[in-house]
Amino acid sequence: MYLFMSSVVNNCEQIIRAQLETTGSPQAKSPAGSSAGAIPPEARTPTAPANKQLQNVKGGGAGDHPSMAFLQNRSISLVDMYIDNSEPSENVGQIHFSLEYDFQNTTLILRILQGKELPAKDLSGTSDPYVRVTLLPDKKHRLETKIKRRTLNPRWNETFYFEGFPIQKLQSRVLHLHVFDYDRFSRDDSIGEVFLPLCQVDLSEKPSFWKALKPPAKDKCGELLTSLCYHPSNSILTLTLLKARNLKAKDINGKSDPYVKVWLQFGDKRIEKRKTAIFKCTLNPVFNDTFSFNVPWEKIRECSLDVMVMDFDNIGRNELIGRILLAGKSKNGSGASETKHWQDMITKPRQTIVQWHRLKPE
Repeated sequence: MYLFMSSVVNNCEQIIRAQLETTGSPQAKSPAGSSAGAIPPEARTPTAPANKQLQNVKGGGAGDHPSMAFLQNRSISLVDMYIDNSEPSENVGQIHFSLEYDFQNTTLILRILQGKELPAKDLSGTSDPYVRVTLLPDKKHRLETKIKRRTLNPRWNETFYFEGFPIQKLQSRVLHLHVFDYDRFSRDDSIGEVFLPLCQVDLSEKPSFWKALKPPAKDKCGELLTSLCYHPSNSILTLTLLKARNLKAKDINGKSDPYVKVWLQFGDKRIEKRKTAIFKCTLNPVFNDTFSFNVPWEKIRECSLDVMVMDFDNIGRNELIGRILLAGKSKNGSGASETKHWQDMITKPRQTIVQWHRLKPE
């Protein structure tokens, strides 16, 4: 182990050069076979994080190398853009995987074992999950597991080999596991993701991990609490915008000036627009605004409400923070939760149905 880490130190310049290169990639492949064997139920964290590895090197006599501190700081700074050390804002499940390194063949071996407690993305109350694998910063070469149908606790048991990766080069890579829900008719829904800097992993220990999935950063636009109610007797559709939370900051002061714009649509045709007041310098506005629309019963399943949370700007153009599309047909809606909200409104006339929705970036 000391010999391996000494090699890392002695090749410091080579590692840093590799960290700055984003072109070219050793071959990565997934065999047709899958890994076998029992899956241990307990989670295990890496036994030697980056700082402890460096301490061990010093104890072995290699820690006096003058580039050691620079190597450690440089490695961390280059992978910080991929790391979110905060706790997940919501529970989107966990993933179980293990790592191993074949020193003789310079091959990283990744085994994706299982997931558990994934959120339901389909109207059936289940998901069709699969995992997309990349070694950042290389985003061009990616691998995927098979799709597991109608399950929230998938067992993949698949093995992937990343060939031609010297151990020094792996020190500059970040393992990215992104779990998706497969959708046959529209874009696959993101469930959650995990980033693991390999410079923090002792690959000689063949570590196994249970990691909590986190919602992708680019999708964190915030959430909107709305209510829907429909009265068939007078054909009135009522939308109430109650409040929003954790909106994405759009201004340089770390805040936004949010308001909500709503369009009533029939098919792709916009019919009627409404807007709330603007709330200054807040990411958690309380709107408490109600809009009513006249929609005949025979057209209630054909219409939709395009709800856009905007950031007001005195100088430039107002910017979209996030949106949802409340609709009765899944192909027109922006997600299963919005469609379910609409269907609950129809099946429970004259009742007010309240639900949180995660805003989408587009």
